[in-house]
Amino acid sequence: MTMADVLEFPGFIDVHVHFRDPGMTCAETLASGVAAARRGGFSAVVTMPNTSPACDTPCLLKRQIDFSPHILPSACITKERAGLEVADLEALADAGAAFFTDDGSYVADNAVMEEAMRRAAQLGMCVCQHAVDPAVLAGGVIRDCALARRLGLPVMSPEAETVAVRRDISLCRETGCRLHVQHISTAEGVELVRSAQKEGLPVTAEATPHHLLLSCDDLERNDANFKMAPPLGTREDRAELRRAVKDGVLMFATDHAPHPAQTKSLGFAKSANGIIGLETAIAITYSVMVEDEGMTPTAWAHAWRDMPRSILSGMAQKRFDALEERTRVIVGESRKVEAGAFASLSRNSPFVGMEFDAWPVNLV
Repeated sequence: MTMADVLEFPGFIDVHVHFRDPGMTCAETLASGVAAARRGGFSAVVTMPNTSPACDTPCLLKRQIDFSPHILPSACITKERAGLEVADLEALADAGAAFFTDDGSYVADNAVMEEAMRRAAQLGMCVCQHAVDPAVLAGGVIRDCALARRLGLPVMSPEAETVAVRRDISLCRETGCRLHVQHISTAEGVELVRSAQKEGLPVTAEATPHHLLLSCDDLERNDANFKMAPPLGTREDRAELRRAVKDGVLMFATDHAPHPAQTKSLGFAKSANGIIGLETAIAITYSVMVEDEGMTPTAWAHAWRDMPRSILSGMAQKRFDALEERTRVIVGESRKVEAGAFASLSRNSPFVGMEFDAWPVNLV
C-alpha cells in the first residue's frame, strides 16, 4: 500500500447498537445515532429493543423504520423484555423486525426460550441472546484481575457466559432455530460456538472492538469508561476472540451503548455498563485484525457485511441491499480519537486519545 490508500467495499452493517430512543434521548436519539453510524462508515445498523417502552409492538418497529432507511430495528423476544411471556413474534416479523432479542437481559426461563425459538424457527427468523446468566453473574461487574482485587469488586466468572451459551445451543439443536450469541467475551464461550458450528448447527456469534482490543489485565484505574457487559476478558480470552474472528467463527458488532456522563462517573461498582463504538469500530478492528493479526482486508470486510447480513430477516436483508452503498476506508492516515469530534450525543469511550491509521470516509 502507498502512504494513504483508499479501500472500498460493499456497505457495512452493525447488528448491535443502542439508540435510547424512546426513553433516554439525552444519551442518543434516532437522529444522532444515525449520524454517528454514518460518520463511522456504516450503511445500516440494527437497533436493540431495550428502550422505554421496549420495542415489542409493530408500531414501535414502524416508528424506527419510517424514520430512516439506515435503521433495521430488532424486536423483543419477550413482552416488555420481562422474560416471562413470548412476544407476538409473528406480528413483529410481519412488521419488519431484523431478528428477535431481549438484549440487555438474558431470557432465563428454559420453557419461554424454547417456545420463542420454536416459533422463530417457523418464521425463519434468528434469535439473538445476551448470553450472561444473572444467577451465575451474581452481581459481578468485572472479570478477575489485579484492579478487581485492589478495589474489592465483585467479579464475573466465565461460567456466567458459558452456562447461557451452552443452554441456548442445546435449544438450537432441539428447535432448529438460528441462534446468534451477542458480544461473546470468553475463550470458553468461543469454543462452544466453534464446536456448534463444526456440528453443523445454525449458530453464529459476534465480537466487539473493545473485547478485541482491550483486556481486564491491562486495567489500571477505576474508570467506568472501561466497564461494559459482559466485562472485558483476560488476555487469553482476547487472543481466542481474535483467533476466532480470523478463522471466520465470529463476526463484528459494536454494542454501541451511549450513556450520559453522570451515569458513567461513579466507578466500576455503580456506573452503567457500556461504551459508544460506532465511530471508532472500523479503525479499531482494522488495526487489531488486519494490521496486528494479519487478516486480509477482504476477510475483515466480510465480517462487517456478509456475516452480519446473514442473521437478518429476509425483509431486513432486502432493505439493507436496497441501500446499494459502499464503505470507503483510508489506510495510512493516522488520527487520534477525539471526544469533541463524536456525532453521538454521548462521550463514554475508553478510546479517547488512542491513535489509529485506518478510518472510514463519512457516509452522507
